[in-house]
Amino acid sequence: MEAEFKGKFAVVLPAGGLGKRMGGSVPKQLMLLGGKPVYQYSLETFLAMDEIAEVVMAVPSDWKSHFEEDLKVLQNKNLNKLKIVEGGAERWQSVKNGVSALASAAEYVLVHDVARPFISESVIRELCKTLVEKGACLVAKPAVDTVKIAEDGLVKTTVDRRTVWLAQTPQAARIDLLKELYSRIEKEPLQFTPTDEASILEHFQVPVYIVKGESRNDKLTTPEDFEIFSKRV
Repeated sequence: MEAEFKGKFAVVLPAGGLGKRMGGSVPKQLMLLGGKPVYQYSLETFLAMDEIAEVVMAVPSDWKSHFEEDLKVLQNKNLNKLKIVEGGAERWQSVKNGVSALASAAEYVLVHDVARPFISESVIRELCKTLVEKGACLVAKPAVDTVKIAEDGLVKTTVDRRTVWLAQTPQAARIDLLKELYSRIEKEPLQFTPTDEASILEHFQVPVYIVKGESRNDKLTTPEDFEIFSKRV
């Protein structure tokens, strides 16, 4: 698959959030996990793959120089694939900035949260295969718990968990499609704040397919998560 898909994909890593739920004085993506910053795990995974032509990381504007200095000491022969840009006010705007900065001949883009440090190459490759064969897609896990809809602490109804999937990343689409949708949003702003790429694609009635994810790809959000993730390094 590497030869067949070599250079066909680009990656945008939105790292513009400040991770307030984590606490601390630095963004969670810069906190050390197993001796290196959280963001470097997924970054190194993507840089190492021949399928990936380039990686753009969107970071908080006040921390851009910090990231640039931090990466100078990273010994990685593929760092020439990487570009750093400033993120936006919202996650989707950071992704938009990243997509706008893509400069390779790649046809498709994968968007991945750096707070999911342990994404596997096997899941990435399955996503790439699905993307080429079917179109826009995302990684997601099937719900294993019973799902309740509640309001003001009162259960309203129970959802059939067989229909419930927990969205992860990467989420992926054709680069030209995302650019077209961003252009449409500029002309007619959305009436909601997208929390992921799939919600934008869904809004414009673009079919989004699922690639089954794994618990190892869960998101690092709280200090408790940090303790759990430290054991996975």
